[in-house]
Amino acid sequence: MDNQHEEQNQLNIELSEEIADGIYANLAIITHSNAEFVVDFVNVMPGLPKARVKSRIILTPQHAKRFMKALVDNIKKYESVHGPIQDQDPVSLPMNFGGPTAQA
Repeated sequence: MDNQHEEQNQLNIELSEEIADGIYANLAIITHSNAEFVVDFVNVMPGLPKARVKSRIILTPQHAKRFMKALVDNIKKYESVHGPIQDQDPVSLPMNFGGPTAQA
């Protein structure tokens, strides 16, 4: 009976090939309202005039908090195997990061 109950509680998740490839992002911008959190994943590349949002995830506050807890838990597991992740100094983008500098 317990085995049958477990099968009823399982969630089958389909992962298409396109989504399975993933999307690279090196910047996340998080905004929120009273009803939702919006996480924009951005790929910022030197020499390009502007960065593009590659993916946007919208979460309820409750799901955002669960996601935060899951991420913290997974970082702890990662660091227990691979050692501490070195926190970098705050990144400041140079003025010409987005492309050529203006000349007068």
